[in-house]
Amino acid sequence: MDKNDVKKRRMAQLATPSALGAQATKDISAGLNILLADIFALYLKTKNFHWHMSGPYFRDYHLLLDDQADQILAITDPVAERVRKIGGTTLRSTGQICGLQRLSDNESDYVTPADMLAELHEDNMRLVGYMRATHVVCDEHGDVATASLLENWIDEAEQRAWFLFESGRHG
Repeated sequence: MDKNDVKKRRMAQLATPSALGAQATKDISAGLNILLADIFALYLKTKNFHWHMSGPYFRDYHLLLDDQADQILAITDPVAERVRKIGGTTLRSTGQICGLQRLSDNESDYVTPADMLAELHEDNMRLVGYMRATHVVCDEHGDVATASLLENWIDEAEQRAWFLFESGRHG
């Protein structure tokens, strides 16, 4: 291999081979990248509420949200790596995350603990819906590996939503 070959390899675009085909790679990568932006948004909102929790159930809610944030963050790398495994490219900046995310931020100076739990419950349920829609795209292209990952992440998000709902009930 001469210097020109080495230089060409260094300059080559990311083109991981995939048996799924170009359209499948495009569609699934797009869905996963939007999903990844939502996951990062949910992670940051969960940490925000964790940091700003107050009230008589502080310790329980603080620990709950910390555990949930850890679980949410733990799926970011597998999502991004799945995009790369199938031949796509993934997010490169916080600006790109902001441009793609569908879950809303919460920059309020104060949010009651009950409203924090309710908002995170709703966001996790929305994330479940987005994951299911991405699963449909995977099914259309025969990507059983990504679909299988999504099934586990859907279950985790449903569990987070359940815990948030039950923790927010008083009475």
